Amino acid sequence: MARLADRYKKEILPKLGEKFSRKNPLSLPRLTKIVVNMGVGKALQDKNRMEQAAENLGQITGQRPQITKARESISAFRLRQGQEIGARVTLRGYRMYEFLDRLISVALPRIRDFRGVNPKSFDGNGNYTLGLSEQMVFPEIDPDKVNFTQGMDVTFVTSTRNDDEARELLRLFGMPFREAT
Repeated sequence: MARLADRYKKEILPKLGEKFSRKNPLSLPRLTKIVVNMGVGKALQDKNRMEQAAENLGQITGQRPQITKARESISAFRLRQGQEIGARVTLRGYRMYEFLDRLISVALPRIRDFRGVNPKSFDGNGNYTLGLSEQMVFPEIDPDKVNFTQGMDVTFVTSTRNDDEARELLRLFGMPFREAT
């Protein structure tokens, strides 16, 4: 069992139940899935970039990424419907907790001048999105083999519809939120 999944059951659930004064553990917030998305806009000029970005995303998450295609044509971006423009991975269960553990304990501390993640990046429905500017903060990526840096969005989808409950859940998992100013 993943370390954070075990911690969720033994430590976090009782703390959440106490804080929100609920006895039913199924009514408490839980992490449903983590979606990691890489938008590779430069892949329109260089097809090689899409393959490298997908390979890096697969190494980071431990799961084969899905290639996303443009839904509609946009002439201002020289984009045609059906062109490959990104890659994404949806993590659930064991892999989700393993990725969250690596993100919090290894990747985020490796970011230069890191002061914590923005506590206001919730969408109003209990989901949190975090943007990373480069993929090299993950130890699985060998910097010598990377030709370009690629950013990614990491979205944490929770079972609650309340941002405060989701924020408390992620804080108990160890998400380093910076102090709101």
